[in-house]
Amino acid sequence: MKASVRENYYTNNIVLSEKDIQISKVYVVTKRTIDIVGSLTGIIILFPLFLLVAVCIKIEARKDPIIFSQLRVGKNGKCFKIYKFRSMVRDAEEKLTELLHRNDVKGHMFKMKKDPRITKVGKFIRKTSIDELPQLINILIGQMSFVGPRPPLPREVKEYTEYERQRLLIIPGCTGLWQISGRSNLD
Repeated sequence: MKASVRENYYTNNIVLSEKDIQISKVYVVTKRTIDIVGSLTGIIILFPLFLLVAVCIKIEARKDPIIFSQLRVGKNGKCFKIYKFRSMVRDAEEKLTELLHRNDVKGHMFKMKKDPRITKVGKFIRKTSIDELPQLINILIGQMSFVGPRPPLPREVKEYTEYERQRLLIIPGCTGLWQISGRSNLD
């Protein structure tokens, strides 16, 4: 991967544009092949777990959908729906405005320890990251990759600096530096 850079004198950070980044075709084809084979294999092998989680979610909240979808921002600012197993109450998004003042992290993200919107099943599937497994579908259709920055919410992107917008130059991922560096223990 080659990159030519220019300095942003307002933030003292290096800022890249899409034309600054040149990725070899071999890398792109290899990465996409790994994503397709890996996500298909994961969906097939984990299908019994998908069914078990679906049953548990339905037992806890019969009227709520099993899968939660949310609009996220991907490569080049293109929006897509990310899929997760439902881990919160149905009206969690509406309740968020009441909880924003209790945000435990600085910046654009919202994180809250002991979030009252999380269901009993949700606590377990979040702790084990099982709630993220439906994102194998996002990987299979090319909206995400296994590794990359997590796809942000549109409201978070509205607050991005020019430097932070660089995250949108690549395909977002299911896991990235934050997840392997300490996850919820980081701000």
